Amino acid sequence: MTRRLRVLIPVFALVAGVVSAQDAKAVLQKASSAMGNANSIEYSGKGQAGLIGQSFTPTADWPMVNVTTYTRTIDYASRSSKEEMSRFEQTPRPKGGGAPFTGEQKQVNMVSGEYAWNQAGNAVQPALAAADERQLQIWLTPHGFIKGAMENNATAKNGKGGTDVTFMSGKYKVVGTINSQGMVTKVDTWLPNPVMGDMLTETLYSDYKDFNGVKFPTHIVQNQGGHPVLDLTVTDVKTNVANAALTVPDAVKNAKAPAVVAASQKLADGVWFVGGGSHNSVIIEYPDYIAVVEAPLSEERSLAVIAEAKKLVPNKPIKYLINTHHHWDHSSGVRTYVAEGATVITSEMNKAYYEKDWKAPRTLDPDMLAKSPKKANFITVKDSYSLTDGGRTLELHLTQGDMHNAGILFGYMPKEKILIEADDFTPPNPGGSLMPSTLNFGNILWDNVQRLKLDVQTIAPLHGRVVPYTEFPKALGKG
Repeated sequence: MTRRLRVLIPVFALVAGVVSAQDAKAVLQKASSAMGNANSIEYSGKGQAGLIGQSFTPTADWPMVNVTTYTRTIDYASRSSKEEMSRFEQTPRPKGGGAPFTGEQKQVNMVSGEYAWNQAGNAVQPALAAADERQLQIWLTPHGFIKGAMENNATAKNGKGGTDVTFMSGKYKVVGTINSQGMVTKVDTWLPNPVMGDMLTETLYSDYKDFNGVKFPTHIVQNQGGHPVLDLTVTDVKTNVANAALTVPDAVKNAKAPAVVAASQKLADGVWFVGGGSHNSVIIEYPDYIAVVEAPLSEERSLAVIAEAKKLVPNKPIKYLINTHHHWDHSSGVRTYVAEGATVITSEMNKAYYEKDWKAPRTLDPDMLAKSPKKANFITVKDSYSLTDGGRTLELHLTQGDMHNAGILFGYMPKEKILIEADDFTPPNPGGSLMPSTLNFGNILWDNVQRLKLDVQTIAPLHGRVVPYTEFPKALGKG
């Protein structure tokens, strides 16, 4: 026993003192021995998941849903992972966004090497853009971190909670903390995000238990953008799982990234609805300039809409970008318009949020504004604001009492009798089903239209298709 203690002391002394790059291998080997080796792993549990980028106010936590079952299977050699999750909305539903659903929603997300895909029943849905993050998530797990560090020339130094070990996985920096017992307690990395820049992703591991010779945490919390996206209580762990390696479907191998399409539809003289995807924008011509309502999804999407605006209205600058709310699917292309020289019109609660997050480093995926920085100019809206010039008016109104977003704005063009709104009413395709959110949020939009006594003939939704206004009360059971 005495001799065994003498062998252990020098290794754990590395944790307490200054650790050199040479000593990183010793720390990792000790951690691998302490946690147990696993060529593949499957862990299951339940907890909560956050709907990232969908907070009710800019600084609030992401709204949470209950995770009733969760299983993740990882094969480290093939770099593959399968994540299965069943989610139920909390009751009452928390304020904020995210795709509402009723009953159980099942998610199956997979990655193998450079390929990522989702599965719903037998239907395979390529998810090319998700491959990098899902692959990186493998190395954020406790055993994955040890393997990744061993394979990628890790360095180590003394940290607050133990030894901080750092390695690079492609362009991504990964930093993990190993405590004096050889357990991985935290792993940090940074992901590119169009709103937050190089966004910290922090995963915390605690309450380790022995599962047939392998130590694994029974509590996992992952935070992205400073808010939890997963809070999981682990109830079962299996190692060296049969058939853990995934076979990539041919449909995924052969999939190409979909083209970004900005398809315009004329609503009135000088007003165009721009669809072509899951999110829409509206282009409005004024005597000397253009205003665009909404910059969703990405810089690529914004560039496509900007190109369409310049084709429809040549020789006029885009002077204003109207941003209805801060949710990431509606704000991820706003910076592109700032780079274009446009002033951003948005709810007053969003200005400080954007100014803070837009200062973050953007080394992982620099956008146009990062490459050619300029100051962002804002016009903020508290209750209402009118953009009027040359006989054309766009009114912007706060949707009072909205449960989707505290600062969400909708637009109204009185001459054209057009209502421009986001998320509160998504008209279904003919014969399609109404989104559950319509009854949750649509009645609030209806109340605001009645309060302001607006005379609407057409709805230009920022999701879905243009419809006559009569379809709105019909969907709500009001006519």
